[in-house]
Amino acid sequence: MRKYTRFSGRASLAAVGAYMRQEKMWEEVIQQVEVRQKVVKHKPQEKLLDALINILAGGKGVNEINLRVKPDDGVQRAFGRKGCAEQSTISETLNACGTEQVEQMNAALRAIYRKNSLGYRHEYERGYQLLDIDQTGLLSGAQAEGATGGYFAKQRNGRGRQLGRVIASFYDEIVYEKLYRGTVQLEKSLGELVEGAEQVLDLTPERRKRTIVRIDGGGGTDRHLNWLLERGYSILAKVKNWHRTQKLVRTVSQWECDEEGTDRQLGWVGIPHAYSNPTRQVAVRWKEKDQWHYRVLVTNLSDETLKELVQHTHLDIGTTQSLPLIAHAYDLRSGGIETNFKGSKSGLGLMKRNKRKFAAQEMLVLLAQLATNLTVWVRNHCPELSNFGMLRMVRDAYHIPGKITLDHSGNLLCTCLNINHGLAPGFVSACRTLLAPSHLCLYLGKI
Repeated sequence: MRKYTRFSGRASLAAVGAYMRQEKMWEEVIQQVEVRQKVVKHKPQEKLLDALINILAGGKGVNEINLRVKPDDGVQRAFGRKGCAEQSTISETLNACGTEQVEQMNAALRAIYRKNSLGYRHEYERGYQLLDIDQTGLLSGAQAEGATGGYFAKQRNGRGRQLGRVIASFYDEIVYEKLYRGTVQLEKSLGELVEGAEQVLDLTPERRKRTIVRIDGGGGTDRHLNWLLERGYSILAKVKNWHRTQKLVRTVSQWECDEEGTDRQLGWVGIPHAYSNPTRQVAVRWKEKDQWHYRVLVTNLSDETLKELVQHTHLDIGTTQSLPLIAHAYDLRSGGIETNFKGSKSGLGLMKRNKRKFAAQEMLVLLAQLATNLTVWVRNHCPELSNFGMLRMVRDAYHIPGKITLDHSGNLLCTCLNINHGLAPGFVSACRTLLAPSHLCLYLGKI
């Protein structure tokens, strides 16, 4: 049997492509997503796959496909492609997508998530599921559909859209996300995001009782918190209403210094606001430029559950007292959804790919969602990469050079990674287990 060997600067990415084919992930997209577009050489689903490969290869814009994907025949073959479409035709396919195609892609991602994720297989009887929910601004040109003025961090007069996201924080997986107009904040989108996550995770009433929803002040209105409590969720949230915060803070009779060495102080709210279910409310204050700043946290979690929540992150905060437990459990948002957003922006170039058409931008966001979860699932099998964020995974772990061997039909036979690359041994060890069902040969060698 004739064999062909190709050198690739991203031979490790070929192993990721082989894993994706082994699990038949893209077949869900092929079966469910139908883009009405004339087929000349490449089918619309194939062009969407090219866009996904470009994201995994570190491409920040669709225009980089001709430079990153098209010249790398070995990586294309690993993902099941026999060629790469021109970036201009891929852009046309994205523009041909509408609301119907976005819904179809969401259905395909839901099926992929349920089959491959740890979040969907969470054992609720053994511990709580933790869902972090938030939004981030995606800047774009003023002519982009749905781009309006709104809140964009460090961009006072910025224009763009908002991306709402739900993550399973214990597993760092994106459960559900949706793109909104620039004026839509979490107060308006929270209900839809929660219901989207419920559908993906099959959150029955029994499972909701074992699920914690952690949200920033944007979703901390009375209406939303009561709604979550009535649906059976456990909550850990910040109160949104500024006047309510000031009123609650005045009932604190004693302030205690945070035991963890921060300059803030904590205190129990003396007269808690009455929600639909009993809650505990903690006031937090800190000084900036000789002025006190305040916030109030609301939760219905027990101390035992809070300890489990903190211990799950392998963070020892050195306390078992209720006040600091609640405060630090909320602080862990920074290592949850906030870090997740940063990884998507820096590692997957989420801010760099902008389409004028709203549905086209949604499709790019959903492709990046699949790229994120796929990377998380690969990382879970490699202890050497366990501390890598999305940027280092895409920039370093997916750029290990090597040789890719194909048979006469273009099927991937084996991949040799450069033994001198520092990440190659760990990557090979992990992927051998990951790719065992497909019997793909993966080894180290001198390049």
